[in-house]
Amino acid sequence: MRIAIKFAYDGRKFHGYARQPNLKTVEGELIKQLIEQNIIEDAKKSCLRMASRTDKGVSALGNVAAFNTTQKNILKKLTNNKEIIVYGIKNVQKDFYPRYAKWRIYSYYLNKNSLDLDEAISIAEIFTGEHNFTNFAKIEPDKNPVRTIDNITIKEKNSFFVIDFYAQTFLWHQIRRIISAIKKIEKRKTTKQKIIDALNSPNKKVDFGLAPPEPLILKDVIYDFEFEYNKDNQKKIKDLETEIYKSLI
Repeated sequence: MRIAIKFAYDGRKFHGYARQPNLKTVEGELIKQLIEQNIIEDAKKSCLRMASRTDKGVSALGNVAAFNTTQKNILKKLTNNKEIIVYGIKNVQKDFYPRYAKWRIYSYYLNKNSLDLDEAISIAEIFTGEHNFTNFAKIEPDKNPVRTIDNITIKEKNSFFVIDFYAQTFLWHQIRRIISAIKKIEKRKTTKQKIIDALNSPNKKVDFGLAPPEPLILKDVIYDFEFEYNKDNQKKIKDLETEIYKSLI
């Protein structure tokens, strides 16, 4: 059978997501946990796949992985790890590939400083809809730079703007480069019009920089089904978000 699990982690405690020799990574630790509990034999044989590979320092409250297994009571076996909190499970179709999600939701905690809410909303609106994000992402050779951001919402939380991005897929560094552009407006190092021009003229190279990874959180990955949740571990997710938030103050 094929199983999907939903899990969370504090990205600051890992050397990135993807497996690396002799380094503690999210993927490496998750695979280690699955093997130790005899849930899978190895990643390749179980066809282990992930929804999102977050950058080093980026945390997740709702990443998703899927694998083949013959074991039962999987969620119960995975509830004791303190660094990778597995709290949701679902039996899925044998061809389920978690990267093909309906939505991904990311949040970025941006320090307000001199930016006001109306200005932040006005800038964010530039990036919604379908655009060529060549100037606002690290484009891999085989990737199409055209993406659609369905919505960007902003709310205030004490000294932060919490900026939520909704899209089916994102490019590498896309959100962090968008945030860096917003910060440059805040510091009067660029203008709204220059950002519009960079978005509308992707062949003219413009570099707005890269925002820090630690304030970025993968909030959730959404599919056309609901996970079954372990309520005790589900409660830990709020605590994890609070811990990450406090580290940014």
